[in-house]
Amino acid sequence: MSAAGRGPVAAAIAIVFVFLWASAYVPSKIASIESPPLWFLAARFGAAGLVLAVIALALRRKAPSTVRGWLVAGALGILTNALYLGLTYTALQRMSSGMGAIIASTNPLVLALLAPRLLGEPLTRLKVVGLLLGFGGVLAIVLARAGTRGALPGDVALAFAGVLAGVGSTLLFKKWAEGADLIVVNAIQLLVASVVVMPVALLLYGVPHVVPTRELVASFTYLVLVVSVGASLLWFWLLSRGEASRVSAYYYLTPVFGLALSALLLHERIEAHDIAGLVAIAGGIALVQRS
Repeated sequence: MSAAGRGPVAAAIAIVFVFLWASAYVPSKIASIESPPLWFLAARFGAAGLVLAVIALALRRKAPSTVRGWLVAGALGILTNALYLGLTYTALQRMSSGMGAIIASTNPLVLALLAPRLLGEPLTRLKVVGLLLGFGGVLAIVLARAGTRGALPGDVALAFAGVLAGVGSTLLFKKWAEGADLIVVNAIQLLVASVVVMPVALLLYGVPHVVPTRELVASFTYLVLVVSVGASLLWFWLLSRGEASRVSAYYYLTPVFGLALSALLLHERIEAHDIAGLVAIAGGIALVQRS
């Protein structure tokens, strides 16, 4: 991992990214209840992609010069947004936003199992212990909540399938898209995701009928500008400067922020087992970063 990817600045940016990513679960929960979730996502991706496209044109950023560059950017959109967020939003129609944040934090362990073979990143003993400790904290919280209305098995499976798609996008970026212009790549992948999600939304929900409440508009604005534009750029910046498995370990912080925000804004309860699990997660991240 480069010095840029291991220093305090990178760590601070990683924590900011995770906070922004975790903060998306509350407005996403609102959106999944007050609108057809896939139509909401299609609109969100399209709006964010247009914002980034305008920025790219204003800054005279260059589009991919090869067919492979366009295909990789499009595939990132399908994996990162259409599949990952599409499956997550569908699960969030019934699953609690806190549980959604918890399942998202399994990303580092799945990636760590694949990165040595696919990316050539070393999996040291200390990193293994840290990842397992962090995942143990996540698992403790999931098992304590399993079977409740906020964590039905089918919804958990959908959300985890979304995590697998997110891991696939990380591997694809590290393998084929490093060095590409981040603004351009994000613009392309978001616009592709919007186009891919639209026919699925039409098939499942028909023509959308949405009442634009204040909460829904605020959620849409926040998710477009702060998460799809801001957080996504931060994530790919981090990946371009560090090992995927080390950077992704910060995902274990997702339930820390997700549960706190869910309790504050949606009045979801935090139990003693949640606190114990989060302590284990923090210890796991510390070990991974020391490895």
